[in-house]
Amino acid sequence: MTTLDSRALPDVAVARRPARVRLLWFLVAVAALLTVMVASVALGSRTVGWSDILAALQGADGTMEQAAVTKRIPRTLLAVVVGAALGLSGAVMQGVTRNPLADPGILGVNMGASLAVVTAMVTFGLSSATGYLWAAILGAGLAAVFVYAVGSLGRGGPTPLKLALAGAATSAALASLISAFVLPRNDVAGGFRSWQIGGVGGATYDSIRQALPFLAVGFAICLLSARALNSLALGDELAAGLGERVAVVRAVAAIGAVLLCGAATAVAGPIGFVGLVVPHVCRLLVGLDHRWLLPYSALLGASLLTAADVVGRVVARPTEIDVGIVTALIGAPFFIYIVRRQKVREL
Repeated sequence: MTTLDSRALPDVAVARRPARVRLLWFLVAVAALLTVMVASVALGSRTVGWSDILAALQGADGTMEQAAVTKRIPRTLLAVVVGAALGLSGAVMQGVTRNPLADPGILGVNMGASLAVVTAMVTFGLSSATGYLWAAILGAGLAAVFVYAVGSLGRGGPTPLKLALAGAATSAALASLISAFVLPRNDVAGGFRSWQIGGVGGATYDSIRQALPFLAVGFAICLLSARALNSLALGDELAAGLGERVAVVRAVAAIGAVLLCGAATAVAGPIGFVGLVVPHVCRLLVGLDHRWLLPYSALLGASLLTAADVVGRVVARPTEIDVGIVTALIGAPFFIYIVRRQKVREL
């Protein structure tokens, strides 16, 4: 009786692109990310020239332009790491649930993190960045488990449509609870509303440094799950036949995605649609192989969020539009397109 090699089959069963095409798109993605990072440092309410950028990178802050660059560097770095985290977590969630509509915002994970943060602020007086991180990750995890459990009820199990509906209903319910907590507390309402929109304007090196351990663990778990996600793409029965412990694979990959989503939400607010748009674009470029799809999703997620932040600063000069609003304007039409085009089929 012929046995199947669990290491080889997922590699040949998933849709692939020629290596030259993947390498070309990788170089394009890296170039795009570097370009938007430079634009993020140079553009804003005040345009900065190369001489001031180079001087600021060497520690100078004697002019307004150099001071602006000094403030924009941590903002750019935060946009890159949060965008990469959201893009990667969206790709993993879509792979785990085999749901083309999976996204931290659509599945209620972002809102779960938001409720946990506001509950910690109002009820326990939590004010440290590390406390926000733990609260957001816990809330994101509980919301993910709840939505998946609700979406699994009834015949057919956790179908894409049922998960999307469960996520929408959960998000609405959690948003109501957040309002109930915040409205009576004027001392936290203003700051929380600004955070809830989602943005990277308040970035500091300290906030990035405190989030990095959580993000690093999340990145490692997700990237190491790539081959197992390829097996899951073949279907649960075949994946189990190949030796994969399906429930364990799903749980471990989901933990990585929740870590990324929770940490990103804690430092930047609940930014939506990045995890929905980016993986679909990456599949068009490099195919379905998660060993390539996941790194590309991180790269393009970083580029998208950084570019959205630049657009929000440029189009509304001298003020700015929070990046969460810009990504919503991009992502909402894309969500409608996916629903109509995919007819919410499984991946």
